[in-house]
Amino acid sequence: MSDAPRPTAIRVSVAVVEAHEPTRERIVSLLSSGATPFSSLEELTSRLTGTVPVVAVLGPSCADDPTLAVADRVVRKYPSVATILIVDELTTTMLQHALRAGVRDVLALGGEPGALAQSVQRLAISLDQAARTPSPNLPATQAQIQDEDDLDDDADPEAGSTRSPLAAYSSEDVRGEVITVFSTKGGAGKSVISTSLAVALAQRTDKPVCLVDADLQFGDVAVMLKLSPHHTIVDAVSALDRLDPPLLESLLVKHDQSGLRVLPAPLEPAFADQVGAAEMISIIDLLRTFCEYVIVDTPAYFNDVVLGLVEASDKVMLVAGMDIPNIKNVKIGLQTLRLLNTPMEKLMLVLNRANSKVKLDIGEVERTLQIKADVLVPSDIVVPQAVNKGEPVVTHSPKSGVSKAIQQLADEFVPVQSKKRR
Repeated sequence: MSDAPRPTAIRVSVAVVEAHEPTRERIVSLLSSGATPFSSLEELTSRLTGTVPVVAVLGPSCADDPTLAVADRVVRKYPSVATILIVDELTTTMLQHALRAGVRDVLALGGEPGALAQSVQRLAISLDQAARTPSPNLPATQAQIQDEDDLDDDADPEAGSTRSPLAAYSSEDVRGEVITVFSTKGGAGKSVISTSLAVALAQRTDKPVCLVDADLQFGDVAVMLKLSPHHTIVDAVSALDRLDPPLLESLLVKHDQSGLRVLPAPLEPAFADQVGAAEMISIIDLLRTFCEYVIVDTPAYFNDVVLGLVEASDKVMLVAGMDIPNIKNVKIGLQTLRLLNTPMEKLMLVLNRANSKVKLDIGEVERTLQIKADVLVPSDIVVPQAVNKGEPVVTHSPKSGVSKAIQQLADEFVPVQSKKRR
């Protein structure tokens, strides 16, 4: 028998609370690792001791204000309890009410298969890690006490034993690099560059990489990556007073092909007003505590949010197309940044469609802008093909000149020799 230490099993119980029995059984069936059913929140509360972490999945019958108020009191009384709400139809209003009541995640009953199990696993890892961390106000032996009778003994103690990439966020001093991708004119290819760069970086590192769509009115990141987000940046802002890394991570949507995390723009332009510069910077600062790189796609104009991001970023990538209006706007943008005392070493210039036969010399453009281009991205039919297919060009056409240019851009942050094996 090997003497190698065995990985510690996660000791977290899972409960399903729903008054309607068929719905309750359906939710339990979605959790392959097993769960203990309860017909009411009061029944669950009577069984809680606060010594074993519990993930409580609340069914649609719990989605009313009085029940959510009870759930909020339970979570406040028992920090070792985390709640997930299942609803018949997911709406922004419902999501906001739930998050304000301390609910950690909200999912639609007929949503994506496996989403509930993944959400339970994420919360289980978070709760288990917190339970293993001794409280500063209690002796270590008392803080780690576990009551075997807290919930039904038939619940699987191994549930969610696969470790999340974020499981160790609290034990590492992470300070991720923030890269803001900006253009002073629409149509320059800013979103194509930001999505492809983010995917390229995610493929090169084992640590989390996040792409934030800060084009709050007409963001295209989710469409370009063929994602169907349940949550957006508006949800993160709504829960800002209690937002922590596990909760923020639960709001991110994952691009399965690359592992990239995405915080999408609001689904409707009317919600853009709910996200100000201060809220955006708070979210970015929290993301960089557990993400190695945070790439931010922005609108093609200056506003308070963009100016705040420019100041908070480690690098600002200016994307310019090879036409006179584009170059003129980029020059004005550079003058604005200089007036704001933005360090020039923070700026990177990307010339998109640099091989276009438009009688513009690259050297002349660089002299006009008084800045040298870091990367020249050629024009290629593969770009609109990739966009229409909902794929980043670096995975759609990895051998194309566009992909090679973006990989060269990624080399500025993660050298090729540091690529992870896939």
